[in-house]
Amino acid sequence: MSDQPLTAIYTSPSTSSAIVFTHPLPHSSTDQTTYVAALRESTLKLQDDINALLTQKMEEDKAIAGTGAVDEAKAEENYGEEGAEEEE
Repeated sequence: MSDQPLTAIYTSPSTSSAIVFTHPLPHSSTDQTTYVAALRESTLKLQDDINALLTQKMEEDKAIAGTGAVDEAKAEENYGEEGAEEEE
């Protein structure tokens, strides 16, 4: 166990700098059960922060593209598939 914080770094071609998310972890002197519980809590908070950023980025992309009324069901169905728009 280390004294380093839990960190995630988000980079994107559309941003000029990386966004760093950091959440503290307890000192390595804490017992293992407490440490793992704190790690889980910090991981969930980190995930919430990243999801909030990605949701904001999606909304910004929609506004830039002028497609505020995107079919959310279609977007969800095609999530992660490259070229989904081109196939139709």
